[in-house]
This record gives sequence, C-alpha cells and structure tokens, in this order.
Amino acid sequence: MSKKTLVLGASLKPQRYSNLAIRRLVAYNNEVVAYGLIEGEVSGITIDSQLISYPDIDTVTLYLNPERQKAYYDYVLSLRPRRVIFNPGTENPEFQHLLRKEQVYYEEACTLVLLSTDQY
Repeated sequence: MSKKTLVLGASLKPQRYSNLAIRRLVAYNNEVVAYGLIEGEVSGITIDSQLISYPDIDTVTLYLNPERQKAYYDYVLSLRPRRVIFNPGTENPEFQHLLRKEQVYYEEACTLVLLSTDQY
C-alpha cells in the first residue's frame, strides 16, 4: 500500500468528485481515510463524521470550498501531512499561506488527473 490519503469533504453521493476520488484512490491501491458530514462507506472506506487524529497522513486532498475550509485549518495542520491538494474550486490563498508557514507542501491540482496520469 502507498502512503495514507485523507479525503476531506467526502460524500456518499456517487456523482460527487470526492466520492469518485475515494473509489479511484482505492482502485490505485492507496490507503485512504475519509471525513465528511455524513457517516457511511464508499468502496470499503468508512467516511467518518468525527474528526480523528489519523496517524501518518501523507496527503490531504480537499473537497471543501474555501469558506468551509476555515473550520479545518488547525485540524489539517495538526495532522502534519506531507502535502495538501487543492482540487478545482478549493483554491484558497489564505490556507495556502498557513501551509507555507508550516512548511507543508501544497498544490492546486486534481487528484483524479494526478492518479490517471501516474503523478499521484
């Protein structure tokens, strides 16, 4: 298994990109944990509705708009991820500034594209 990815803003709705990201990450043999407002399961991955201090998070991939991200700044920073991916529509200069200050790498990219082009 690869390094662990947290899908932040996970949805049970199959048409949502966060849901597709979970399915693709699993299909590409990535270790996945997920947080969303509603508990459930996608491709064998439990979506937690309580914030958990997951150990050994390599990547946080964001599926929350910039306004909703504010409530999770401290949480994400506390996980000490290697990188944070800002998927399309989640770009957030304020959060990126905080990540830069804490020396956390971030990129504005699409998790689905990164996976399909073997750049994940």
